[in-house]
Amino acid sequence: MTDTQRPKTDVEVEIFDGVRAPDGSSPVEPVRLKGQDRFNFSCHRGVSCWNACCHGADVTLSPYDILRLCRNLGLRPREFLERYTVPAVWERADLPVAKLKMGGDDGTGPCAFVTEDGCTVYEDRPATCRYYPLGLATVKMKGHQTVEDFHFLVKEAHCRGHDEDHRQSIDQFRAEQGVEAYDRVNRGWMDILMKMTSWRTVGGPFGRDLAPPTRKMFYMVSTDVDALRRFVFETRFLDIYEIDPDVVDRLKTDDEALLALGFDWLKNVLFNERTITMKEAVLHDAVAKAREDMGAT
Repeated sequence: MTDTQRPKTDVEVEIFDGVRAPDGSSPVEPVRLKGQDRFNFSCHRGVSCWNACCHGADVTLSPYDILRLCRNLGLRPREFLERYTVPAVWERADLPVAKLKMGGDDGTGPCAFVTEDGCTVYEDRPATCRYYPLGLATVKMKGHQTVEDFHFLVKEAHCRGHDEDHRQSIDQFRAEQGVEAYDRVNRGWMDILMKMTSWRTVGGPFGRDLAPPTRKMFYMVSTDVDALRRFVFETRFLDIYEIDPDVVDRLKTDDEALLALGFDWLKNVLFNERTITMKEAVLHDAVAKAREDMGAT
């Protein structure tokens, strides 16, 4: 069963919602889809709209997108970002992100990776491209501590894939498109986007008043594992936080583990969540300093 009525929520965030019509209208069908719900869609070279969705697309790159594309292209993150992305703001959370650069002066041209034969980085294409024509949303119900994911269908006027006689479930489509790894690695990042959106929605202490250095750190964690690794190993980070020695060794080469640490650190900094532990001596000194600043004895 699909829910056509959306209950009241604390916050609902669309993470990978594809593109929007040029006139500003939304092609999103207002129906929540779960794993066993079915829809018709197929994309292949014989469809008349072949490659149309690869022009002027609005693709926010997730941290794992950037990792995979860098590996595919043999580039380090900074070089990849300079060549293939434009800086942007994810408006609902007012956080800086990187978007895939489209061709043309107005950004309505083709993606740099598309050719007449299709996508040249198909095995490592971004999550938005994998999900299309589905969107992924995460929602936190009022009074609930956990979040719930659901999907929705995007039916743009140009897309003829919906006319194809290929019916499948959401779960079948997800498995075929290989999105599970993307969702798993990006989960901490998605949690931060949702939390920031929630704070802005209810008028919390974050949002547009977030300090520029903090915004810069979020962008670094989200886009550049090289810079994040330097931050962990070339600053006092490991002197401040309790990180298991085996984990420290793993962080030297494991980018996915490094991202997980980065997300945990951001949650600690932004929301004071106990996702990472400060060393006892450091914590003691911080408390003492705070008491001193307040004039306590």
